[in-house]
Amino acid sequence: MEPAKFQFAIDRGGTFTDVFARCPGGKVRVLKLLSEDPANYRDAPTEGIRRILQEECEEPVPRDSPIDTSRIEWIRMGTTVATNALLERKGERMALLITRGFKDLLHIGNQSRPKIFDLEIVMPEVLYEEVIEVDERVVLQQAGCQLPKSDVLEVGTGSTGERVEVWRRVDLAQLEDQLRGVLARGIRSLAVVLLHSYTWSQHEQQVGQLARTLGFLQVSLSSEVMPMIRVVPRGYTACADAYLTPCIRSYITGFRAGFQRTLKDVRVLFMQSDGGLTPMSKFNGSRAILSGPAGGVVGYAVTTHADGGTEPVIGFDMGGTSTDVSRYAGEFEHVFEATTAGITIQAPQLDINTVAAGGGSMLSFRSGLFVVGPESAGAHPGPTCYRKGGPLTVTDANLCLGRLLPDYFPKIFGATEDQPLWREGALRGFQKMVDFLSSQSQRDQDKGPSQSQMTLEEVALGFIRVANESMCRPIRALTQAKGHDTSRHVLACFGGAGGQHACAIARSLGMKTVFIHRFGGVLSAYGLALADVVHESQEPCSAMYGAASFPLLDQRIAALEEQCVDALLTQGFHRSQIETEAFLHMRYERTDCALMCSASGRPARQDADSSRHGDFRATFTSRYMKEFGFVIPDRPIMVDDIRVRGCGRSGISSQHSTRPNVCSPNVETQVKCYFDDGYLDTAVYLLEELSCDHTIAGPAIIIDKNSTILIEPDCSAAITEHGNVRITVGKGKVRAIGSELNTVQLSIFSHRFMSIAEQMGRILQRAAISTNIKERLDFSCALFGQDGGLVSNAPHIPVHLGAMQETVQFQMRHLGTELKENDVILSNHPSAGGSHLPDLTVITPVFRKGVARPVFFVASRGHHADIGGTTPGSMPPHSKSLQEEGAVFISFKLVKDGVFQEEAVTQALMAPAQVPGSSGTRNLHDNLSDLRAQVAANQKGIQLVNELIDEYGLEVVQAYMAHIQVNAEISVKEMLREFAQRRGQSVGQLEVCAEDFMDDGTPIRLRVNIDPAQGSAVFDFTDTGPEVYGNCNAPRAITLSALIYCLRCMVGQEIPLNQGCLAPVRVVLPKGSILDPASEAAVVGGNVLTSQRIVDVIFKAFRVCAASQGCMNNVTFGNECVGYYETVAGGSGAGPHWEGRGGVHTHMTNTRITDPEILEKRYPVVLKRFELKPGSGGKGRQRGGDGVIRELLFRERVVLSVLSERRAFCPYGLNGGEAGAAGLNLLIRQDGRSINLGAKTSVAVSPGDTFQLQTPGGGGWGPPGDGMGQREVPPGCVPESRRPQAGFVERGSVFEYRQLQESV
Repeated sequence: MEPAKFQFAIDRGGTFTDVFARCPGGKVRVLKLLSEDPANYRDAPTEGIRRILQEECEEPVPRDSPIDTSRIEWIRMGTTVATNALLERKGERMALLITRGFKDLLHIGNQSRPKIFDLEIVMPEVLYEEVIEVDERVVLQQAGCQLPKSDVLEVGTGSTGERVEVWRRVDLAQLEDQLRGVLARGIRSLAVVLLHSYTWSQHEQQVGQLARTLGFLQVSLSSEVMPMIRVVPRGYTACADAYLTPCIRSYITGFRAGFQRTLKDVRVLFMQSDGGLTPMSKFNGSRAILSGPAGGVVGYAVTTHADGGTEPVIGFDMGGTSTDVSRYAGEFEHVFEATTAGITIQAPQLDINTVAAGGGSMLSFRSGLFVVGPESAGAHPGPTCYRKGGPLTVTDANLCLGRLLPDYFPKIFGATEDQPLWREGALRGFQKMVDFLSSQSQRDQDKGPSQSQMTLEEVALGFIRVANESMCRPIRALTQAKGHDTSRHVLACFGGAGGQHACAIARSLGMKTVFIHRFGGVLSAYGLALADVVHESQEPCSAMYGAASFPLLDQRIAALEEQCVDALLTQGFHRSQIETEAFLHMRYERTDCALMCSASGRPARQDADSSRHGDFRATFTSRYMKEFGFVIPDRPIMVDDIRVRGCGRSGISSQHSTRPNVCSPNVETQVKCYFDDGYLDTAVYLLEELSCDHTIAGPAIIIDKNSTILIEPDCSAAITEHGNVRITVGKGKVRAIGSELNTVQLSIFSHRFMSIAEQMGRILQRAAISTNIKERLDFSCALFGQDGGLVSNAPHIPVHLGAMQETVQFQMRHLGTELKENDVILSNHPSAGGSHLPDLTVITPVFRKGVARPVFFVASRGHHADIGGTTPGSMPPHSKSLQEEGAVFISFKLVKDGVFQEEAVTQALMAPAQVPGSSGTRNLHDNLSDLRAQVAANQKGIQLVNELIDEYGLEVVQAYMAHIQVNAEISVKEMLREFAQRRGQSVGQLEVCAEDFMDDGTPIRLRVNIDPAQGSAVFDFTDTGPEVYGNCNAPRAITLSALIYCLRCMVGQEIPLNQGCLAPVRVVLPKGSILDPASEAAVVGGNVLTSQRIVDVIFKAFRVCAASQGCMNNVTFGNECVGYYETVAGGSGAGPHWEGRGGVHTHMTNTRITDPEILEKRYPVVLKRFELKPGSGGKGRQRGGDGVIRELLFRERVVLSVLSERRAFCPYGLNGGEAGAAGLNLLIRQDGRSINLGAKTSVAVSPGDTFQLQTPGGGGWGPPGDGMGQREVPPGCVPESRRPQAGFVERGSVFEYRQLQESV
């Protein structure tokens, strides 16, 4: 039906605002204008509406007068206002109200650092200015709790059905005085975050009522914003809401002021992060983060399927700064917790993955590799071709290759903004790059394999190919993470830059089809016109899915459905336009891997084994099998949340028909375009002149008003009946490459090798059953060359770096010709390259026909939760021999002649029971399942490398395995030379040395001799103390892992982490020392404690930074019914130009900590305090980071074990900086006695006892008070110069997965 009034859909982006308008009678107008142009207009969306009304109505619409709204039916908007305010930290001034004892909880967060190799730990500052600790406390009731009931003031039932005890009520009188003080300081916005408010919201409601009465304009209660368990992400979400909602309100007020009657007669809707529209009165900060890109996802999802497509689709939105990747297969894919700019938000969000490759991504050559991004030229100065002095970018490369045509771009460039794109400038820039590469090649001839000089076009095309490969990796990860075949998708391309790359990316991923909508240049705006209005209702739950809970679930679903329907009816929808869909957030008991499940298409069963709203169990088990490869039939299923999504169908039809044209397509012009085969004649067509019977053979260029589409050779484009472009992608010509070094091919192989290790990890995570591997992702997968040398590994867990290489090469020496095809080796012994016994390494040699020896190896190392020994978890604090720590495997054939040796490996896993005081494995089922998963991961690696060999040949693949190792070697050599030069030593030997001590007094001494001429070094640990009678002995593999970690940190940029890192280095470890103990020595503490001291000593010798906390603070407790393990953060060391960070894990660990609400729900403890310990960081010109104080109150009798360091020797300061404070382990008995437990202990504790852990602070740098002052910024804040730049911010499920991988 044609509209009677104007309908506007507007996407207000960071650089451009896109307007899609339907005029009365059905005419469509598309407009693009700058989002910021204060010299000409106040607000871009308003200006876009004004221009179209003026042009279509043919009467003036003055800029300085409110616009007449009588001709406007509706306005729909997506906006980056909230995102930009979050990125730039320009939101509303706000304060945080949080339960007493947790004032630093959101500063500490999950305690992991975002980039494991950055010594300067830069994290976005918290959003609040002030913190008020609310004197209140609620805990969950536990059946086994043995604490006295006299302290319980009230017992009630929470909204989840859980019983709750009130230990302290809110002191409203005290709080009122504090809030008045906050108001007096000009703060009008609050976030209220109280423990367990997801189920017991009464305390937050009381605080909220008081705050509103006092005059606070924005009060965000975490129990209202998102009532989900886990206080840390809920707290971040509430803070984001309080911080951003006033900005949104301010923007909406300003927008409405540009219209008569402030738009009261016009229906105005805003896009939310979940892909649904909402009235502007309900648009809030926590649901606005993806308001901009969400429209694009809706746009391609609706249009690809409306144009006859049924295949699953990958959305590919390539802009100037970055690229957004998403997936659609008949329904939108949501995540319910995601991090943007360091703030984790709990809210339904489309799973949009942002990666660092856009048209403006900068091109560089670093350490022998072509690098694209992550830095971006932005809009100012922009690429070189923008004529504003910008760097070379992907856009410049496309321009040089003839893939962008300046004559078809507007003349808006240069200082006067009236010049065309500057191809000559881009060509000059690439010629400089060619000259630089030539000089580098001549300089490096004596350091490794060199290559012939590349032409300008080869360099530009090389960068394009590297950019394409960097975008393929997240697409593979996004699809394979959930068990989907990437090649079976359609690539839906939109955004200004994507059309130049779509064919190449689709071909690389094995896709056969590319779809580009006729409004692809403004698809985010068009998607807003197609979208539905959405209202969601959600509440927490704590029920076991089963017949007993079905009445409750059905009742709550019905109530939430009623809420959604009523909300949409009040917005003017008829009941016939409203659809609802119910979801249950389900997980297996004793796991954290929850799936949001709809029963759509699965009606209720007649056997009473399902809710009357559908068979949710069938959906859950089907999705679990799809994503993880197995189900757990006898395990109860828990429901954590109930959610209903109501949709008011209101989008316009996406159908548009074009008439066939019997004439051949008109060729606008012919140009020369560069491809793999050189310059080819390329026809240019205008999209507006093509009709539905036209087919365009590649090479060709199709130009639209807002985008350029490149049809590569062996591809063809057909115009569909709706006027869209559907490209059929051919296989293309196979490029023959030789084994000699080619830097472009080296960069691509670097991505391919890493992608193989990443895909192995995905298979392992999917197939594993244990929490450690499936959810904590405590594993590494790796690829090795024919000599057993490491080629690539993922993820980069510090304690695994390089260690598996020792294991593989040991097996090569140990087994020799006994390494047979279809055999798989299991090993964990320290003398065979193991780190500690729970880390089981599975190695598969790979043979090729006609080759007698293995041509490469794949391996996976996973941390098994238990392999026997004296204590559950196989990490005993007082072990004195290896036998006490669990099952031992030196060289065990897990698979022999293709048969999994289940009986033999079971016997080996149960063997520790023969040692007095020990047990065999306590979880054999998980061990066997995880070992099979490791074998499956190896098989995936073998398949992928064999595909690579089939494509390029064995000789080429092995050659590039060697080239990539040489590349890492050169990077380390350059670092060593630069260090020697800074120390004034360019010839002869440079010697540096350092020592530090374990708490028992054992010295670790290091002497480093550097040869600047060779770029080599000897790391000599002679005079290190002897093996200890305990478990702090560190196998050789631990020292090598610590050394690779340190070398990578000191290199300071991305390099391949492989055996080449250690090629310029010789390591001397004295036999019988703590760093090379006897084969029967206990080692579990060496993995988690001594590894940190090795890092401290290396950094001290190189004077890189002051010592960090130097400990992992391992805490375990348990009894016959329950067991728990955690490591706890401390302070990081300061450096020459950075402050240490407080409350963060450092160096060889990065483990996340259990959320306080999960901890108290599942374990017999109450967390009394978790906050920074002020002043524990060492003083200096740059202060060290503070340690933390963590107090656990025990509710039952348990055995507490502590394994820690830095209780006697403090973390050192450097260059005159003072040491950080040592840690302290206190047991506070119920009667008030305080007992120092020492660094390592195991003790029985009683109900009412409290364990207080004080972790070490980081050392300071430089003399205190030398003119630089003390701490220059408060905890949690980052100086302006160190804040992350606005623009590209990586996000999405692929990013979250990698962050979790590196949080081990």
